[in-house]
Amino acid sequence: MTALDTLPDDIAELKAIIRAQQDQNARLEALVASFKKALFGAKSEKIAPRQYELELEDIETAIAQVEAEVDADDRTAPVRATKSRQTNRGSRPKHLERVEVIIEPELTCTCGAERHVIGEDVSERLDIIPAQFRVIVTHRPKYACRSCEGGVIQAPAPAHIIAGGMPTEATLAHVIVSKYADHLPLYRQAQIYSRQGIDLDRSTLAAWVGKAAFELMPVYEALMTELKRSTKLFMDETTAPVLDPGRRKTKTGYFWALARDDRPWDGDDPPGVAFTYAPGRSGQHADKILKDFSGILQVDGYAGYNRLLKRPAQDVTLAYCWAHARRKLHDVTQSSEAPIAKEGLSQIQALYCTEKDLRGQPPEQRYAARRERSKPIIDAFEDWLARSRARVSAKSPTGEALKYIAKYWDGLCLFLTDGRIEIDNNTVERTIRPIALNRKNALFAGHDTGAQNWATIASLIETCKLNAIEPHGYLSAILTAIAQGHKQADINELLPWNYAKTV
Repeated sequence: MTALDTLPDDIAELKAIIRAQQDQNARLEALVASFKKALFGAKSEKIAPRQYELELEDIETAIAQVEAEVDADDRTAPVRATKSRQTNRGSRPKHLERVEVIIEPELTCTCGAERHVIGEDVSERLDIIPAQFRVIVTHRPKYACRSCEGGVIQAPAPAHIIAGGMPTEATLAHVIVSKYADHLPLYRQAQIYSRQGIDLDRSTLAAWVGKAAFELMPVYEALMTELKRSTKLFMDETTAPVLDPGRRKTKTGYFWALARDDRPWDGDDPPGVAFTYAPGRSGQHADKILKDFSGILQVDGYAGYNRLLKRPAQDVTLAYCWAHARRKLHDVTQSSEAPIAKEGLSQIQALYCTEKDLRGQPPEQRYAARRERSKPIIDAFEDWLARSRARVSAKSPTGEALKYIAKYWDGLCLFLTDGRIEIDNNTVERTIRPIALNRKNALFAGHDTGAQNWATIASLIETCKLNAIEPHGYLSAILTAIAQGHKQADINELLPWNYAKTV
């Protein structure tokens, strides 16, 4: 058979290969278009960023699948083109255990001599061993003296949070972090443990969490006290569905978040957040939480905070949030052309461009730069606001948005007078996002006390995150210290930023 005889078959095979590659290219182009849309396309402010991450995960997974098909085709092809090595975008930290695996070739040469090493190639791959359980067996020998009747001696049993119980403090920390940082409800954790033959009832895990929350309460209270010593804080609130057994339904409670973050103005105090559960959203709850606090409080436009302005001492000043003002205008542009709202958005954008340049600078420099760069924008915005309100109906969507900005104008402009004040309340809103995630997974808290336990533990975990502290190690260490009788007078030593200094 000559080459000409096989030519039609070769042509048909090449056409099939081309069609397959064209199909793969078309799929990749569609996936890349979806990827760009998800990454760079217009986003509604009402959708949580985590939802975009989920969309990107699915798109990236689909792209990897097509690339795997291409690799498989290359492996079966007679001649394989040389491909550059893919860059690994993961990390392999130095503290991880290294397991050395040596793969030896045939050491005896074809001539009969023994080969010797002239070099080696070394590669590292990330390996995972599923969570391993172990049992700590503690022996306490008893001793007696044969020469006298001095009695029997024995080392005292070490103290634990769960006296006489099964878990170590590290186990308690793992359950807590899984529930409040990784958003795994206790019944899911029980299912994970059962796969390794550890039968733990959800109610048992709940009892452990309740006991740990009780022991952590003094640390939480010290955190709250420390935050209220500051003169510049953020505050916000979010719903907390709580089971109401008497009515056979859930009731709506609230988590109030009190946050400090002085990093944008190069302050010395470490960042932190403390959550408090309250059965309602009335301003009296904010007033109670902020007892003994005086200074600047940055909030959104919720009217309940006005109660703080009625204190006899008049010791609280409210700074308002430009992100909320912007959101009002943004929402108007989503439903209509709204040229006036778009003008307002462009002016607010100019303010944020200035703030981006000032992040991390001392208060004095921020104040001076704002007077020079931001105040002219604010002055022009105030004139534009008055003219625009005269042009539109007060009851129209644009009119309502402009009315909101005018209502809180003095508090919105307060950032011009103090370099410590941020332009918005986003600092505390970011700390609330994990609460919303946990709320979605857990559906509701089982009781008011359970909701406060949630607030207590979440405060310590989120403060760890703000200070780049690994929460499991932190909670394990301070639970151990508490079990061993850490003095209440030295409770501040157990705050996350002080713990970080000791490790």
